[in-house]
Parts: sequence; C-alpha cells; structure tokens
Amino acid sequence: MSKKYQNFINGKWTDAASGKTFENRNPANWNEVVGLFPKSGKEEVEAAVKAARSAFESWRLVPAPKRGDILKKVGDIMTARKDEIATLMTREMGKVLLETRGDVQEGIDTAYYAASEGRRLFGHTVPSELPNKFNMAIRTPIGVAGIVTPWNFPMAIPTWKIFPALLCGNTVVFKPASDTPATATMLAEILMEAGIPEGVVNLVHGGGGEVGMAIVSHPEVDLVSFTGSTAIGKKISEVASQTLKRVSLELGGKNAQIVMDDANLSLALDGVLWGAFGTTGQRCTATSRLLLHEKVFDKFMSMLVDRTNKLRLGDGLLPTTEVGPCVNEGQRNTVQSYVEIGLKEGAKLAAGGKAATDGDLAKGWFHQPTIFTEVTPEMRIAKEEIFGPVLSVVRIKSLDEGINVLNNTIYGLSSSIYTNDVNAAFQAIRDVKAGITYINAPTIGAEAHMPFGGVKQTGNGHREGGWTVFEFFSEWKTVYVDYSGGLQRAQIDN
Repeated sequence: MSKKYQNFINGKWTDAASGKTFENRNPANWNEVVGLFPKSGKEEVEAAVKAARSAFESWRLVPAPKRGDILKKVGDIMTARKDEIATLMTREMGKVLLETRGDVQEGIDTAYYAASEGRRLFGHTVPSELPNKFNMAIRTPIGVAGIVTPWNFPMAIPTWKIFPALLCGNTVVFKPASDTPATATMLAEILMEAGIPEGVVNLVHGGGGEVGMAIVSHPEVDLVSFTGSTAIGKKISEVASQTLKRVSLELGGKNAQIVMDDANLSLALDGVLWGAFGTTGQRCTATSRLLLHEKVFDKFMSMLVDRTNKLRLGDGLLPTTEVGPCVNEGQRNTVQSYVEIGLKEGAKLAAGGKAATDGDLAKGWFHQPTIFTEVTPEMRIAKEEIFGPVLSVVRIKSLDEGINVLNNTIYGLSSSIYTNDVNAAFQAIRDVKAGITYINAPTIGAEAHMPFGGVKQTGNGHREGGWTVFEFFSEWKTVYVDYSGGLQRAQIDN
C-alpha cells in the first residue's frame, strides 16, 4: 500500500476536495511508488490563500529577530534529519545521494543565513533638506507570497524562496513540482515542528495549470517567486501583470565553460564532468557547452571522452553510482530528441547518444552521458536548453571568439573560464553576459549567501540567495518626521 500524503492548509493536513490523487514514482525504478498525493485545484488554492491572508496580520507583527529564531530551529531540525531527507529526495527525483545531501545542506545554510538576517533588515537614515526634520526608509512585509518551485532541487530552491519570505514577515502559499512533492511535504512538516504558526505556510499539491496558475492569478496573492522554464515564466509574467503583483522569475540557462590553451587541463576536465553530468545535467546552471581552444582540443577531447565513458549510471542510493536517471520518461524523451536534432544538424557523437537500458537500468529513465563535437554556434544543440546529460563542444581560436560564442544565446545564467592568465580572467568577468561567472571552476556551485540569477531571458532581473533576495520579499516605506512645529514645504522652503 502506497503512502498517502495530503495538503497542508491553515495548520491542518487535508485531502483535495475532489478526492483525486496522483502518483509519485522513483525514476530509477519506475515500479516503486513513493506516494500518492492530492490532485488539487482552485478550491484548495482559495483556502490556502485565505489562511495565509488571515495569518499575515499577526505574523507581520512578530519581530524579525523572533521570526529568525524559528528559522534557526528549522535549520537545526534539517541538520538532524539530513540523511532522511536526502534519501527520500533521491527516491523521488533520482540524483545521487551525495548530491541530495548537498541539496539539504543548501537548505540548512539558507535557514541559518536567513535567521541571521532577522537582525539585519537594514533601512537607511538620510539628512533632510529642511531643519528639524528626520528622514528614514524602512523595510516592511508585503503580504501573501506565492511560491512555485521545480523538481531538480526540491529542498534547496523552496528554501531559497520560503525562508526569506517568512523572515521578511510574509506568509506563503507553496506549490512544489509534481515530480517532487514528498520532499516538499517534509519541509512543511519541519516548519510546523519548528513553530511556524497556523496559516503562515500552506502547501498545495497539484499541476501547474490547475494550482500554479491559480496562485499566480489570485488577487490576494501579492507576490510570486517562480523557478522553471522560460516559456512558463513568460506566461506567469503575463498572468501576474493583470493584478500588478511583484514577480521574481528564475528561468533557463545554456551555460558554457571556456577552456583556454594555458588552462590546467586536469582541473578543467574535472570541472566539465561535474558541470555537464552532475544531477544528470538537469540543472539550470549545468554546463551544456564546452568552448575548447584549438591548441588543446584533441588532447582534452581524448581525456574527456575517456572519463565520460567510465561514468557509472545507476540508482542514486547506491554508493557506486555517479550519474542518476532523468526525472521521468518525458524528460528522457526530450534528451533523446535533442540527440537526434544534433545528428541532423551535422554534429558528431563522441560519446553516448542513447537511452541506457542494460540490466537494472531498464527499470528507470536513464540516458548515457552524451558528447557532441563538430558543433557550430548556430546549431540548436548549441543554443537551446536541453536539461539533460548532453554536452556540445565548440572549437575556438581565441578568447574573444570564446566570449562571443558564449554570449550567443537568449540566456545568461552561469559561465566559466579555465585559464592561468589573470588578464583573460578579468576580461571574461567584464565581457561575459551572465549573472554568474566562475574562474577555474565549473558552472555549478552557487553558495547560499551570494546572489543567484541571470540576465537576458534567464529571468526578470531579481536575484535569489544572499542579501539581495530580501529586497524582493520586502517593501520600502519612506518616513518623514517633522519636529519643527510648523509647516515646512520641501523644494519650496529650502
């Protein structure tokens, strides 16, 4: 009998009113049902928003340091349950246990960082242009935050959004991805255990069309934070504009690693393997392109293909596994379709290229780590996000060419360059059009206390992580205190 899960609304666990459910299965072994979840809709969203709106009136008055104390407890509980959370996460989305532990650790780091920000929600005091008058700007809560998250980081990304939202005094309606609802449920349980009051955090399971858009379009939801595809992000922006709610979008990426002829090739090799095939390439920051200097091209490709062919695929719970499955059949089909596109475009397979179905791999949605060579910058496999274990290699002749190729997409999330030339490194920092640039490190590896986000069609200008996310989840209020005892008119009496 599969475990049955529920929504969490106004401090109570409830089923969908329709009684309908959906299955959550293990992508490494599709015969294993992780659990049954309520297939919710507008009715559940309405109840969740109503609860969040009511709870906001008391939660906003809790001092920010006290809100931070609760998030500190959340971090403590997550630390104690780290392996339990990681194991569940691997079962429901497939990435190896080493990575799901890292996913949980990012949530822990985010909890502790947000907790400390409860004493640092700084405002500004500035001189007035008039005598006997005091000017300041302070940070205030906004209201109900709609949180819509993806499946590839089912603990880290929700915490990036929910913890700052709570710390700033907002309440939350949370819709996790349908591929990873169990981890989201565990997060709700932890928040409740840590002492979050009833109605402050509400969890609604279901599809994006039924639940996600109901949250986005709801007039009582004041702000929305979404991570997912650029296409869905554009739709959310359009719908949210009808009520002029604040929206943060963290969308796609087509990230590249440049390897110059003076690079430490062993270090660059480790970087591209981790960047391209970690999380089975299912990261918005994954290394999808390798821009390789012609002077080291043949040597590096030999090293890369050799190491790639030795990567061990399997169930992420097994200690020998290095690459897990795609999250579901549809995602693997997408990967395979891009392999076919690359071949039709004239690119050549140097490694992989097929679904992996030998032995136990036939139970899940595995795909071989795949490398294309003879890729040109205008090919679709060099410009479109694949979200799978596919690496496109482009031969370059110079740093300038590498930067131009790197910038030749609609995205601008993460970037990387391997070089021992400090001048080249700083030129890349200046000229690469991306929200994140790594020097002698892969395109993945964001830290919780630094801003995270991109440019161009990777997002709409907001940042998650670090101190910047608290700007999104709070409102500025300007305050003037006139103690002159008379009418003073700015711009007139000065």
